[in-house]
Amino acid sequence: MTESIAPGVGGNVYIPYNERTGGESVVYFTRALTPEGLLKAYDQVSDVLTGKVAVKLHTGEPHGPNIIPRPWVKELMGKRLENGVIVETNTYYEGGRHNTEVHRKTIQENGWTFAPVDIMDAEGTTMLPVHGGKWFEEMSMGKSLLGYDSFLALTHFKGHSKGGFGGANKNIGIGCADGQVGKKMIHTTPGSSDMWDISEEEFMERMTESAKAAVDHFGRSIAFVNAMRNMSVSCDCEGVEAQPVVTPDVGILSSLDMLAIDQACVDIIYAMPPDVRHDMVERIESRHGLRQLTYMAELGMGNVRYKIIDLDNDGKEITAAEIAAHVGDAWIDDGQGHYAD
Repeated sequence: MTESIAPGVGGNVYIPYNERTGGESVVYFTRALTPEGLLKAYDQVSDVLTGKVAVKLHTGEPHGPNIIPRPWVKELMGKRLENGVIVETNTYYEGGRHNTEVHRKTIQENGWTFAPVDIMDAEGTTMLPVHGGKWFEEMSMGKSLLGYDSFLALTHFKGHSKGGFGGANKNIGIGCADGQVGKKMIHTTPGSSDMWDISEEEFMERMTESAKAAVDHFGRSIAFVNAMRNMSVSCDCEGVEAQPVVTPDVGILSSLDMLAIDQACVDIIYAMPPDVRHDMVERIESRHGLRQLTYMAELGMGNVRYKIIDLDNDGKEITAAEIAAHVGDAWIDDGQGHYAD
C-alpha cells in the first residue's frame, strides 16, 4: 500500500497563529502544577467520560524522573475516576517494559500500585480501522482497549527523540499500538533491518494515523489533559537517561480537541524567549515534529485555532504568548490574577 505514497513536507516550519484558518476549539489552562490543578483541568472536560474509563498515561521506565507525579494521579483516580483504569502497552524496544512480565515489575517499581493497571496487549491485539489514512487502512492495538467506554489521554508533554515532541497525539498513537505489531507498523519499513528507519514527516503521519484509529473508536467519549512540567527534550521512554530539563514548567491544559491542545502547548513553547525555548524548538524542528499538527488538521482531527480559558483568573481568555510571558514568575492565587513583584 505504501510504495507510491509520499510523506508531506514542512514538519520543520512553524506556522504562526495569525496564518492559520478554520474554527476555534476551547482549551483550558491552570498554572497549578499540583493535584488540585490536575483536578481543576480535568473537571472542565470530564462530562464526556462515562462508564469504564481508560486512563492512558506514561508510567515510565524504571525510576524515570519526569513522569506525571503519582500522587497527582492517585488523587484524580480516587476523587474522580472510581471506574478508571490506567492503561498501557508493552514497548517495541527492549527495556523495562518490553514484555508483560517485566512491564508489571516496572509498574510496581515505579509506584503505580494505587489503581488497576491494564497492559492492553497482554492478552493479544485487535485491529482498528484508520479512516482516511494514506499509510494504513487499520492499526494494531492492544486488545483490551475494546473493553472501555471512554478514554482520558493524561499526557506528560515533553520532547521526543523521534517525534520532536510528545503530546496527546504521541501518547495515544504510540501508547495504544501494541508492542510488537502496531509499533512496528509505525516505526519500521517492512523488510528493513533497522527497526527505527522511519523518521521525520513519514513517522509523524504514521503515528498520527494510529492515534486517529483510537480517537475515532471512542468518538465523543474522549478527553485530553496535558501537563507541561519537567519537559526534557527526551521522552519518558528514556527514563534515567533523559536529557536534563531546561525548559521551564508551564501548567496544565485540558480540552476535548486533541489537535488544539497539542497545538496550544507547542505555541506556548514557541512564544518563550529564544534562549529559553531553544532546546525544545531545536528538538521539534530537527525531527520535523510539527508535521504532527498539520497532518492532524488534514485528517480532520481538530482545530489549529483555539481560545484558552484561564482557570486561575475567573475564566478570562488568555493567549499562548501571555502564558509564556510569565513562565517562571510566581503566581499569587488570590482570585485577581496577580504575579509577585
